[in-house]
Amino acid sequence: MTATWWLMQGEAAVGELRQYGVDQPVFLCHFTPGPAWEAVREQFEAWSALRGPDPDGSRTAKVIRSIMDLGLRLVPTDDSPSMALFTECILRIDGHTARLRY
Repeated sequence: MTATWWLMQGEAAVGELRQYGVDQPVFLCHFTPGPAWEAVREQFEAWSALRGPDPDGSRTAKVIRSIMDLGLRLVPTDDSPSMALFTECILRIDGHTARLRY
């Protein structure tokens, strides 16, 4: 069984995620940008580019906070409850692929 979610910012569609596999505990998804993607793309690219040691977690926290401040949520197409990013789930988008954990 595969799942589909809409990444939303308010009523604006940021993109669509379609599950194609699982790498426990992560759902592997194809990502298709939506009309509101450009407004949030930079923050997700910064999250994707974050590499190397971060002993105190401050670099990671700064990048994640910038995404949390966007007020994004994942809305499942199966009428399950929506999930707030980095509160109820973690989403990493890298180009046309995404990794989702909840």
